[in-house]
Amino acid sequence: MQIFSTFEHSSYLELAITSLEKIGVKKEHILAVPLINRAEERRLFDTLHRADGISLFDKGAAIGTAFSVIGASVGFVLEWGPIFWGLIGGAIGFILGFIIDYIIYKVIHKRKRKVKGKKSEVVLVVECPNELVEKVEEVLWEHLALGVAKVEG
Repeated sequence: MQIFSTFEHSSYLELAITSLEKIGVKKEHILAVPLINRAEERRLFDTLHRADGISLFDKGAAIGTAFSVIGASVGFVLEWGPIFWGLIGGAIGFILGFIIDYIIYKVIHKRKRKVKGKKSEVVLVVECPNELVEKVEEVLWEHLALGVAKVEG
């Protein structure tokens, strides 16, 4: 039986491997594979199939709406009329809101882009006889595994 688990790269992983060897799992039946984490920056614009929850459209829509109302109100007195000034105000407001969101995302949140919470950095694969499965799982959970799965082989 094979048991897969994920760990953060820490001393708990080393302790788990040592404990597995103590309960009877041979060193040749333990495989630890470090993962390479994503290093590329997130994309600013979402596609139809991939979205990351960051929207550059929200502030632009809100400020654009406000500016179009103001432009239409002032447009009654100006030469081109309320429709043109409402459209101009909406466009200017949208561009202004988009720029504000872009600056906030690129400058302020650039330092905070790390993945929140725990992330798995090492995959541990243990091949053991069926008699040791419960003990191996228990050892992995005791040493703070992020996830454990069994596969019968």
